[in-house]
Amino acid sequence: MRHDKKLAAETDMSRDPKQSARPRTNDVELVALTKHYGDSTAVDTISLRIPAASYCCLLGPSGCGKTTTLRMIAGHEIVSEGDILIQDRNVTIAPAVSRGTSMMFQSYALFPHLSVLDNVAFSLKLRGISKTERHREAMEYLALVQMENLADRMPAQLSGGQQQRVALARSLITKPKVLLLDEPLSALDPFLRIAMRAELKRIQTELGISFVHVTHSQEEAMALSDVIVVMNGGKIMQAGSARDVFEKPTNAFVARFIGGHNVIRIGDRTVAVRADKCHIANASDDRHTMAEVVGREYQGPTVRINLMTADKQPLSALIPDGQFFAAPYAVGDRVTVSWSPDDEWSLQG
Repeated sequence: MRHDKKLAAETDMSRDPKQSARPRTNDVELVALTKHYGDSTAVDTISLRIPAASYCCLLGPSGCGKTTTLRMIAGHEIVSEGDILIQDRNVTIAPAVSRGTSMMFQSYALFPHLSVLDNVAFSLKLRGISKTERHREAMEYLALVQMENLADRMPAQLSGGQQQRVALARSLITKPKVLLLDEPLSALDPFLRIAMRAELKRIQTELGISFVHVTHSQEEAMALSDVIVVMNGGKIMQAGSARDVFEKPTNAFVARFIGGHNVIRIGDRTVAVRADKCHIANASDDRHTMAEVVGREYQGPTVRINLMTADKQPLSALIPDGQFFAAPYAVGDRVTVSWSPDDEWSLQG
């Protein structure tokens, strides 16, 4: 089903000088967006607004629909139903090259026979821009990603992180309205991943454009996002700021997937309680239950104690490392786990 009338109206509106002069509210809007593959539904009627100049992460397990959503925004997948708007212009059936988006792929896909400088300048060459001008502009974008001193190198002479920076510069030189990133940090080692996510956020803030970033890493999404979109089974489970999604998960799936929460049944209610709000051997809290220690994980400043209640509810508690090593718990110990009702967050379903 195509919204042809709406498409025409949005297209006409985008040509109105008064309309284009108004400050934009959203860089991306998805309206009941759906993708079918035969009898299978990969993305199921999702609607989302990504505010102007935002860093948005699509977060979820493998097969949740996040990459398919990104590819529909890019124009690399045909939309089955619904609409995609980029800065108020309906681009649902527009070709990828005219959408105002640029895609940075997980593989980086640099041309092995071209130098770093010519890789970044390649799209300008296709547009007929002179060598002097395209090299000048490419050097500006290499400076943005702190790679100008390696402009003459070939891709095979670069580390993975350096190749990523070149791919980022190549995507940005087209001056997209929205940059789309498909798990760009997944191939990097943990130390470099942390450094590069800081660089991505710096560049996004400096350029003032929206980045839409697909990831399966909760930590990555929390660190980068102005907007986190948690997906599962082709649907949006929750969208909001990192703090709202972490502190106020909508349902049990979000609470468990975003991490750091216990999902606990209390009578006919299901609640989320953060692991750092749970205490061990402290019966002064209003809520408490007996549990068995089934595992311990040293995490530097804290130790995670994994527990199992008598009715087979898994729990965890984060305690300061000093407290743990002063009186450590062993696997098999029976302990009291407690928390305050003020730290419970009611879940839907």
